Amino acid sequence: MDTLVERKAIIGGMSQPHRHDSGHKHVAGSADYIDDLIEPAGTLHAYLGLSTIAHGEIVTLDLDAVRAAPGVVGVLTADDIPGERDISPSHKNDEPVFAAREVTFSGQPLFVVLGETREAARRAARLAKVTYRELPPVLDVAAARLAGDALVTPGLTLERGDVVAGLADAPRRVAGSITIGGQEHFYLEGQIALAIPGEDRDMVVHSSAQHPDEVQRMVARVLGVADNAVTIIVRRMGGGFGGKESQSNLFACIVAIAARTFKRAVKLRPDRDDDIKMTGKRHDFVVDYDVGFDDAGRIEAVDAVFAARCGHSADLSRGVTDRALTHSDNAYFYPAVRVRSLPLRTNTVSNTAFRGYGGPQGMLACERWIEDIAYALGKDPLEIRKANFYGEAERNVTPYHQTITDNILERLVGELEASADYARRRAEILAFNEKSPILKRGIALIPLKFGISFTMLALNQAGALVHVYRDGSVHLNHGGTEMGQGLHTKIAQVVADVFQIDLEHVKVSATATDKVPNASSTAASSGSDLNGMAAENAAQQIRDRLIAFAAEKYGVAAGAVLFEPNAVVVGDKRFSWAQFAEQAYLGRVQLSAAGFYKTPGISWNRDAGRGKPFLYFAYGASCSEVTVDTLTGEYMVDRVDILHDVGRSLNPAIDIGQIEGGFIQGMGWLTTEELWWDAKGQLRTHAPSTYKIPVVSDVPRIFNVRLAEWSENRAPTIGRSKAVGEPPFMLALSVFEALGMAAASVADYRIAPRMDAPATPERVLLTIERLKRLARGS
Repeated sequence: MDTLVERKAIIGGMSQPHRHDSGHKHVAGSADYIDDLIEPAGTLHAYLGLSTIAHGEIVTLDLDAVRAAPGVVGVLTADDIPGERDISPSHKNDEPVFAAREVTFSGQPLFVVLGETREAARRAARLAKVTYRELPPVLDVAAARLAGDALVTPGLTLERGDVVAGLADAPRRVAGSITIGGQEHFYLEGQIALAIPGEDRDMVVHSSAQHPDEVQRMVARVLGVADNAVTIIVRRMGGGFGGKESQSNLFACIVAIAARTFKRAVKLRPDRDDDIKMTGKRHDFVVDYDVGFDDAGRIEAVDAVFAARCGHSADLSRGVTDRALTHSDNAYFYPAVRVRSLPLRTNTVSNTAFRGYGGPQGMLACERWIEDIAYALGKDPLEIRKANFYGEAERNVTPYHQTITDNILERLVGELEASADYARRRAEILAFNEKSPILKRGIALIPLKFGISFTMLALNQAGALVHVYRDGSVHLNHGGTEMGQGLHTKIAQVVADVFQIDLEHVKVSATATDKVPNASSTAASSGSDLNGMAAENAAQQIRDRLIAFAAEKYGVAAGAVLFEPNAVVVGDKRFSWAQFAEQAYLGRVQLSAAGFYKTPGISWNRDAGRGKPFLYFAYGASCSEVTVDTLTGEYMVDRVDILHDVGRSLNPAIDIGQIEGGFIQGMGWLTTEELWWDAKGQLRTHAPSTYKIPVVSDVPRIFNVRLAEWSENRAPTIGRSKAVGEPPFMLALSVFEALGMAAASVADYRIAPRMDAPATPERVLLTIERLKRLARGS
């Protein structure tokens, strides 16, 4: 194993399929999460008292029995907060830590109990006596519209071309509506925080959070201190999916307030039921649309309104509903378009970020009108999709006026269509459905175009810190957070690549606000893009210093200093990496560097609804086949084929895992996962017994996932890679569309299925029965 070619195979750099750095720990149960940390002596345990109504005024809040309960040390309410009482991430002053006078959703925190044990605090929290003056709750989009379209945050309009004329002049026209359900994050590790008070009003908080910088600011706000008095530490999360981007703020702030008050460490971990009741979900939408098209199925104009249930506060609804609009085109060009968002206030938990951040809802809506056009013309939906693909010249401008310059849709879809044998299988399915009275099959192939960058420009920046020690070992810290997606592994590969050393020499430490300040949230699929470039910048600074040192010390040109696998060659001399690091230390070379990166070439004017909000697009395609029992609505996903674009992959093994996981999570959103509130605003699907995420038996029996290995990002990203966290989620739309085809077969494909999401067996059965009635003319 001495030759360069052989050694390259074990170098820890980019584009190699290294295992997840903590994967073996996850399997063995040895990975440390916050609840595994050794608690400081005297740690108190917190538990929250929650409202039991959706809307009303608090008349009395009697906590005497709570304070007198065994093991209780104290109780805190809104009056005990030393600083600001609001923790809204959008600074709308609409999200109090504790409700003081008005309750705006069922499950809203009213107080926190501090006990010597978690069980003592948990039992005591139930002893509160609260009387309310109940007010009528507004619970869904329809009710919010009847109440007057009360916006929780200003909506957005994207417009290009003459929509009115486009619709009026179109040879054909279809109008309709689709209801799109929400989704619970259902992370394996629930919300949790541990606060440890220090001297000079300092506070250290271990938080399961995707956005430590924001948690730091919120904790500082409620404590009434400067940001530099608060340190947030995130070693890893047991899943986040967007649910820990802003929702972690509450738990971190409460433990910090309690730790300051009682001068003891405080930990808060709610039960799963309470966690689900009090934390936000994926936004559910009702999308009304009017689409004009020609006899070939080419779209001429689109007019659509995206109304979203946002919940009781703004949270991240502005960004989510904006992104729904910027992805309401998916892969398709609209000559004239007007899409508008209505982010509506409701008396439900404040909905928040979720993988895709509104993009999935926007894409599902546009795939609905593609489907409507296909059934109106009696054509294969794939034919309509391909007819409307973005192309060259005048057919490459989005509704937000960004020109697409990296389009690979035709090649990607064409390759999957061939490798999945789509045409033959569709013909076989049509023949099968004609002869099978009970079991019906469906197939669908959908494309994907997903924009990568934060639409809030300030978030498109990152920092990293790299140290090289005398023995050649490397310490890496960056602003991204690890939630199981393999981010730490990828960023370590970037640093190993710069120094040409084995990955085992690079150690990634916990994300911490006192090491890398002002870090952006690990969201919007930007973790590798941003932090990878920042880490590369830091490592390159050190490498440049090492080259200058070696050139001066040995009297050679800088070009004669070469980094080879685990070695540095200087002229005719060769040193091991560790030997060279020691030399650099003795030569007083600075072996530490802070790296920085900001995304170039992006712009966004929200007021005008135009700009270049995305640095590039990630593409993909999926083909799904299903079998449906028309007597029960039950179904199986028989086969899935995916071809996905990740540019030049940083780590193919991790990327394929992300594609598989994202697809299954998306399939859950569109099939089994259904949120249900009763008429009083109580969430009834708040446990595994009532809320059904996908299980092992739901995985397609044939599941083929390939990377488009020929793709390379044209944008200047780390290693010419592309983001992979969110885009695969939307590939599950092919399952939903295939179920629609199976249902439509009962009416001989003459009527568009128009099934709402999620397509639970009950909804599939109701759709089938409705189509049968329509086919009979009844």
